[in-house]
Amino acid sequence: MNKKIGILSDTHGVVHPGVVEVINQCDIAIHAGDIVDIKVLQKLNPKQKLVAVQGNNDTHLADFKEVEMLDLPGGKIVIEHGHKHGHHQPSHDSLRETYPDAKVIVYGHTHKQVIDKDKTPWVINPGAAGEIRNHGGAKCFVIDVSDSQEWIITPYTFS
Repeated sequence: MNKKIGILSDTHGVVHPGVVEVINQCDIAIHAGDIVDIKVLQKLNPKQKLVAVQGNNDTHLADFKEVEMLDLPGGKIVIEHGHKHGHHQPSHDSLRETYPDAKVIVYGHTHKQVIDKDKTPWVINPGAAGEIRNHGGAKCFVIDVSDSQEWIITPYTFS
């Protein structure tokens, strides 16, 4: 079984239309925190479901957890904002020690796109999908997940 997982983070109340278009073609959407305005999530309409976590700027969004987990074909994705694993740069080692059974750990917070596949679990950050500190454009990922082949991460950038 194959699924497309769209991943974004750090919208801070604004999401780029290109990111919305990519995410809405996916089966599942993941927002890794710093949503800030719930209207951002209302623009996201994946085919199956939306999963979002609180970021350090989302304490007013009490309905969202700090950590979510998704069991998917071929493995588990863990989502958290990452700020509790190092303020300016979350520690990948700390994230891996906290969630050793995951295939992929998704975090946000730094607004910088990262794909760290050096060890398992992989640790990834889609970068900022909004206008604030987006380092050259709004960003997101799509992961093609499968129980029969390697997962493929595709990065997107919109200027």
